[in-house]
Amino acid sequence: MAKIKLTKGELKRQRDCLKQFKRYLPTLQLKKQQLQLEILQQNLIFQEKKEALAKKRQVIVSWTGLLTEPLVNIKPFLNPEKIITHTKNIAGVDIPVLDKLEFGLCDYDLFVMPLWLDLAIQALREVMGLDKEILILQEGVAILRQELRITTQRVNLFEKVKIPLAEENIRLIKIYIGDQMANAVGRCKIAKRKIEALILEEASV
Repeated sequence: MAKIKLTKGELKRQRDCLKQFKRYLPTLQLKKQQLQLEILQQNLIFQEKKEALAKKRQVIVSWTGLLTEPLVNIKPFLNPEKIITHTKNIAGVDIPVLDKLEFGLCDYDLFVMPLWLDLAIQALREVMGLDKEILILQEGVAILRQELRITTQRVNLFEKVKIPLAEENIRLIKIYIGDQMANAVGRCKIAKRKIEALILEEASV
């Protein structure tokens, strides 16, 4: 631990630091709570989306055999032209949020293709949308967890290191300055007694 200067100037600096630490700590603690709450909410959404995806996949499995028909080539209709997202700010952290996947128009011969094709394309696009949303949710939670880790480290630094150290430094400086003042008063009294003794001695001569 670096030695501190036992001076009034250093005492003021340590008091200013302590005041700043105590003012900043509640902000960090609030940020930590907000991040924890948001991670919990994002995980709930993640579970809901996973369950919805599992249900949709169960429905699709029942008719996937139809996709093997010679005339059906559904792949060209399942390539999204655009993935639209926006960012959501949580306690100063930006996380991605999926708005939607944009697909092109389904341009095929209605007289040649089977009647169920429209429903199949729609169902598979919904599955793709949920898949992408789940991936983006995971990405967002990872960002939040990283920020929570950093914020928790800062809270611990302030609570367990910075504030106790500043308080201890202030205590040591105050003790030292108090001792110095007491010593100075003692020296003054001794000097005063010596002066008084000299005056008495000279008066008696």
